[in-house]
Amino acid sequence: MLGYRGPAACRAAGVTYRQLDYWARTGLLEPSVRNVSGSGHQRLYSFRDVLVLKVIKRLLDAGVSLQQIRVAVAALRDHGVKELAGITLMSDGASVYECTSDDQVIDLLRGGQGVFGIALGSVWAEVEGTLAELPGERPDATEIAVHPGDELRKRRAAKRAG
Repeated sequence: MLGYRGPAACRAAGVTYRQLDYWARTGLLEPSVRNVSGSGHQRLYSFRDVLVLKVIKRLLDAGVSLQQIRVAVAALRDHGVKELAGITLMSDGASVYECTSDDQVIDLLRGGQGVFGIALGSVWAEVEGTLAELPGERPDATEIAVHPGDELRKRRAAKRAG
C-alpha cells in the first residue's frame, strides 16, 4: 500500500495542513496507512483518504456544516474503495444524501431536496491525476523517503550537520 504524507495529501485535496491536522486529531478523517505514534513520525494517507479529503473540501466550499460532513464521511467509511466511484453525494445545504443510482438523484431533484451534487467518480479521477505527480511512500520502508521541497527535513539535516 502506498501512502502520502500530509503536504502531498493537502495539495491533492486542496486543503491546508492546519485543516488536515485538525481533522485527524478530531477523528473526522484519520490516516489509514499510518497514524502519528509519536514525535518524528509522519502520517501517511491512502488514496481513499485523499479522495474523502477532497470530498470534505467540496462540501465545506458548498456551505455544508461540519456536523453534516461528519455524518457523510461516516457513511462513506462503510463502502469499499471501488464502490466510492459509483456514489453521488447530493445536498440541499443542510443535509447530505448518498445516491448510488441515477433514479435516486432524479427522485431527490423532483422532491426539491438536491441543490448540488458531487460525483465521486470525477473526484476520483482528479485525485488520481494529482497524486500521480506527487511522491508517495510505503509505510514499511526502512529509510525515510526523500521528498522534494520537504523543508522540515532539510532543517533537521542542517541542524544535525552542525
